[in-house]
Amino acid sequence: MKKTLTILLLATLQATATAAGSTVTFSNGEEGWYGLQPMDGNGGSAIDPSLGNGAPALRTQMENFGVAWSTRSNTDFVRDYTQMGSVTFGIDVSAQSVYFFNREVTRDLVLELRDYDNMTNGLPYTSVWVKVGTLDASKPGWQQLSVTIDDTSATTLPAGWGGYGAEDSTGMPYLPSDRTFASVLAGVDEVAFTTYVPGMVFGYTYFDVAVDNISISAVPEPEQGVMLLTGLAGIAALARRRRR
Repeated sequence: MKKTLTILLLATLQATATAAGSTVTFSNGEEGWYGLQPMDGNGGSAIDPSLGNGAPALRTQMENFGVAWSTRSNTDFVRDYTQMGSVTFGIDVSAQSVYFFNREVTRDLVLELRDYDNMTNGLPYTSVWVKVGTLDASKPGWQQLSVTIDDTSATTLPAGWGGYGAEDSTGMPYLPSDRTFASVLAGVDEVAFTTYVPGMVFGYTYFDVAVDNISISAVPEPEQGVMLLTGLAGIAALARRRRR
């Protein structure tokens, strides 16, 4: 009975681990995530212990054409996503100010998954990207934003997604013909949440924006959910029999 219980417990833990993910709360430092530049006398990014959504936050205060928060070293995020099946990316954002020409404005925030190893057409990387939300200082407090990739093996771009790695005659970016959505996901070297929307140009803007709880989580496959429920039911049944 003990051996059976152990097998069921291991199967349950394996299913749970597969469905688990990772969240950067900035309580343990930046964990590989960074803003455009460290904080100095001209602004930049730094951890603010007083502003987080339940924890410290990574806050960016600077004048620039755009802002970004990205990682190239956190291996929970920089990876081959085709091994995950489905995946959800999340981030909490708090816009204190997005100021342009003496007035508050909004800026789109996109998630961009970049592959630097297979660049073509003289551009620095190939990527796929999608809008996850809007930075809007008129909405106080924290916004919880997320996007899910339902099928990481898809060859075509899902609805709402764009590509980068080649440009048409007007300078608008697109995914090169020799790349697919899945081939980019298979070699992600950088994950970025950014206001630099590919193909768009913005004026010099003052940003005061914080981010927190940057997360990645695998979406359990149906059979994993069945395994988890079966394992838990088996453990409960064996425990009842043992008490008897």
